[in-house]
Amino acid sequence: MNVIELFKFLIHSKSETPDDGEILEFVKNYLEGFTAIRVDKNEVKNLFIYKKFSEGRHLCFAGHVDVVPAGSGWDTDPYTAVEKEGYIYGRGAQDMKSGLAAFIQAVKETEKFDGTLSLLLTSDEEGPAKYGTLEVLKYLEEHSLMPDSCVVAEPTCEQIFGDAIKVGRRGSINGLIKIKGKQGHAAYPEKSVNPIHQIAKVLDKVAGIDLDEGDEYFSPSKFVVTDIRAGMQVTNVTPNSLEMMFNVRNSTKTTTKEIEDFVHKYFKETDYTLELDQSAYPFVTDSDTKIVKDIDSAIKQITGIQTKYSTAGGTSDARFIAPCGVDVIEFGVKNDTIHSINERTTKDEVENLYRVFKKLIEIH
Repeated sequence: MNVIELFKFLIHSKSETPDDGEILEFVKNYLEGFTAIRVDKNEVKNLFIYKKFSEGRHLCFAGHVDVVPAGSGWDTDPYTAVEKEGYIYGRGAQDMKSGLAAFIQAVKETEKFDGTLSLLLTSDEEGPAKYGTLEVLKYLEEHSLMPDSCVVAEPTCEQIFGDAIKVGRRGSINGLIKIKGKQGHAAYPEKSVNPIHQIAKVLDKVAGIDLDEGDEYFSPSKFVVTDIRAGMQVTNVTPNSLEMMFNVRNSTKTTTKEIEDFVHKYFKETDYTLELDQSAYPFVTDSDTKIVKDIDSAIKQITGIQTKYSTAGGTSDARFIAPCGVDVIEFGVKNDTIHSINERTTKDEVENLYRVFKKLIEIH
């Protein structure tokens, strides 16, 4: 197989979370001479496969074989890789079977490397992500197999291929504020405590407010209100309580404690409770690390583009890898059709991504 044939094969494998579409068994057989370790748990399938070429650094390529459901309204069969006008259509074309094909083929064709090459693959990144990469990392820690550096092949480019890599990710903090009022007749507002009126006094001071100024890697952490609800959908009863949900995609400059203090500053005059849940923690890989310099160099040699460093977007499994002391970056094709109907990427991008990974392996 060449990289495009492999890419099309992967799209043909229907692997909606947590199903791996038998891709992991295929990779195990495809990479002859590699040591394969399955770390399956519950319905989630995980594979760590590696080869020690010599003493030296351990470089890992990580990714997920699972995709979100295709949905309806496609112009083509989402699980038949259709090539037309330079594009290849199919669920997972960008997120992230292009990345999988590129690094699997690059690693398969490697004949020498100064150290160890490995792949970390999971079928549970698009889902809860509880029994995927986290479980593999536990195994690697216990068996002293943790890599020194890692490339997660998520789609990262914005306008043209090669224009952006992710050197970190923002964290994600979800919040729920509950305000207790006193229900009553709308005609007698003096006899009730209306939590809607209470929140109206402070909403403009919290909604959309930046909690820090950001820095060279991160945009400011913003307090984003996502839902407000109260009452019984009638006009003559003031509500007894109100709930407001919010999310903060936080940089390294804002913590849950600082969010608690921010909320208390504006809600202290109300009878409120606050619940916070941090589902992801922010991280950044220093631009002076070897993996950042080498991927930067590889991209420039293959595309002629000087890439930029970004932390924008949502979360990825890199959030689990970074806390293990691994220098991790993300690089892949453009991300303009991820999770959408008629998801697609170009044939050129897949081939160039494969070439970038080949070059990275050569110089790392």
